[in-house]
Amino acid sequence: MPLALNIGKCTLLGNYRENNEDSIEVKQFPDMAVCIVADGMGGQAAGEIASKRAIEVVPRELRKHLTPTSAEDQVKLVVKKSVVQANEEIITMGSLDRDLKNMGTTIVMALWRRGGELYISNLGDSRAYMVRAGQIEQLTVDHSLAQALVENKTISPAEAKEHRFRNVLWKYLGSKEVGEGPDVKVVAVEPGDRFLLCSDGLTGPVPDADLLAFIEQNPDVQQCADGLGQLALDKGSRDNVSCIVIEVTEGR
Repeated sequence: MPLALNIGKCTLLGNYRENNEDSIEVKQFPDMAVCIVADGMGGQAAGEIASKRAIEVVPRELRKHLTPTSAEDQVKLVVKKSVVQANEEIITMGSLDRDLKNMGTTIVMALWRRGGELYISNLGDSRAYMVRAGQIEQLTVDHSLAQALVENKTISPAEAKEHRFRNVLWKYLGSKEVGEGPDVKVVAVEPGDRFLLCSDGLTGPVPDADLLAFIEQNPDVQQCADGLGQLALDKGSRDNVSCIVIEVTEGR
């Protein structure tokens, strides 16, 4: 059974920011679709420049190195290398311009191939979720110091949500810790599945249960994306807010 995607996207400046350092991208090619949310860091224009470079480089590299016949392992390797290439370009830009020194960006991405799989990957604390059969599942792991403490069993997941290190990242685009690239998760999609890619401007103030309820109550993907952005602002988000909502449908 052929499958298709409906995609909605939203990025908002927010109530307390002078510029939007988030960047989002949806690129649909004949044999694949790429969705990316990037949350820039570095202040002033630097974070915005880093996030824009991320959403330019990754689709470019995926398009260059993937074919419709690429096997799963090859696709995962290309995803990793595409993110590593973006990381190298961001680090180089920062080394050549002192105004851009220490700039960086998170990234969360979904690559859909016409065969039906979705490849999910992230760096930093921008997240991917899946909504299926009335349940919401976080598909990515934050690269924050608080999450590292959870994995070391120093603090609980509940404590991490309020921990002073919850927004302190140890791995992101623009850092040497990227190494050989991020983990890549492969999801076999089904009609009716919904996926959410988002910056922490959304997940900070909006609990997972509220994300699930809102997504299930808003079937139109563009209205859902716009509404999630506004929901974050209504709940007091102090950051830029960006999200992409993906719905899997039966194709024609």
